[in-house]
Amino acid sequence: MPPSPDILARAGLTVALALAAALGAERAHLPLPWMIGPLLATATCCVAGVRLVGSTRLRNAGLVAIGIALGLYFTPAVLGLVLQLAPALALGVAWALLLGYGFYRFLLHTNGGDKATAYFAAAIGGASEMALLAERHGGRVDRVAAAHSLRVLMVVVLIPFGTQWAGVHGVDTSVPAVHELRPVGLVLLLAAAAGGVALLHRLGAPNPWVLGSLLVTSALTGAGVELSALPREASNAGQLFIGIALGTRFTPQSVRAAPRWLASVVAGTLAMIALTLGFAWLLAHATALHPATVFLATAPGGIAEMCITAKVLQLGVPVVTAFQVLRYAAVLTLTAPLYRRELGRGTARAD
Repeated sequence: MPPSPDILARAGLTVALALAAALGAERAHLPLPWMIGPLLATATCCVAGVRLVGSTRLRNAGLVAIGIALGLYFTPAVLGLVLQLAPALALGVAWALLLGYGFYRFLLHTNGGDKATAYFAAAIGGASEMALLAERHGGRVDRVAAAHSLRVLMVVVLIPFGTQWAGVHGVDTSVPAVHELRPVGLVLLLAAAAGGVALLHRLGAPNPWVLGSLLVTSALTGAGVELSALPREASNAGQLFIGIALGTRFTPQSVRAAPRWLASVVAGTLAMIALTLGFAWLLAHATALHPATVFLATAPGGIAEMCITAKVLQLGVPVVTAFQVLRYAAVLTLTAPLYRRELGRGTARAD
């Protein structure tokens, strides 16, 4: 069923507002202007009661563009480096699980005994996937979604501004395999990425839009197949649509519904960022990677948002992507079994 004229009009208004915010943020020399500008503008308007609408199709197209842009960094040499970092990648997964568990205990302590809501709200994973798991286990989907949205918003805004303030832009550069825009090669690249997305979607994989395009593009790049670069405008559009998708999650009701819960999420997110700074410093010294790269690689943000941050700020894009993708897959796979184990521990303590 096609969308109504009212929905189309509001979606057009949303994109126009986001584009103006992106251009304004770029003019003001803000970090990640094409994502942070639309994110802050749409979130502010939605909280104020303006009825903005994000397009799922445009968001998915943006995620595909980001997946392709990231995959172009995975040259054969980079793949060799990633394999050498296998122990560090495993530590990154362990850190994410430990961080999420600590956040869960904090939310449980400050907001009462709803274990399912606190556990899935605290997991450092995809918002929609965690909300679905919370629903299956009797948690409050609205609070889980609000917690993930607020956490990602804070990380997406605070970390780029922090890295810009610290002057670490461009200190760990890596470049895509190909810089030249080749029309025929670009069509082939887009078709291959679309095939990867379709395959993962058919298999029921989470977030096939990013992962499908990323896996196919990185496989081609790693094999030495250099089809084409991706136009900068496509990457900017991807960031803009992701910013809209994040910002339009907020409503006046979501902000007013549970102020204590949201305050706990803010405090917990700030604590996780601070703890991750320390962890990144230690892991960087053990791996000879730049601390800023390791920080982005292990930061408690979303996979697309952190990888975009690495790309724009030129901070070890393939390393950050490898850490974030592996963590994403591990958290989605392990969160439900670990929650059942946590319930079993609670039952054993009660007995």
